[in-house]
Amino acid sequence: MPKGYIVANIRARDMDGMRRFAEASAPVIAEFGGRILARDPNPEQREGVLDGIAVIVELDDLDTAPRFYASQGYTDAKAIREAIAETDLRIVSGI
Repeated sequence: MPKGYIVANIRARDMDGMRRFAEASAPVIAEFGGRILARDPNPEQREGVLDGIAVIVELDDLDTAPRFYASQGYTDAKAIREAIAETDLRIVSGI
């Protein structure tokens, strides 16, 4: 089964809030066997209109990604992020 990836662009209005989100989400990511592959507050934009903090999280398989996203732990962390940012987020299948 291919790996699953969470790919997000987060436009934060409050960097202290983003630190709280990162602290709250990190243990949940680890609980689901995830690894943060990239977190860049200033990615080099070449095409398109997405902006903000770029984040890529790798999970062991594609089935784990929606379970992680729907988990209570991530729902709680996500509430912190939703209060201080707009986010574009996708679950992507690895090859």
